[in-house]
Amino acid sequence: MRERGFLTIAQDQASSAVYGMPKAAAAIDAAVEIRPLHTIAPRLMEVFTQ
Repeated sequence: MRERGFLTIAQDQASSAVYGMPKAAAAIDAAVEIRPLHTIAPRLMEVFTQ
């Protein structure tokens, strides 16, 4: 999805109970942004209300 220009967000390690899938996304550079959990929803609202 990132390669096609979509915004992809992964949860950061510090706010993850289990960091498996976010870690995999980060490892293959699939996430445009890596953020704490509490900032993901506000970021999506920001993107979709522009």
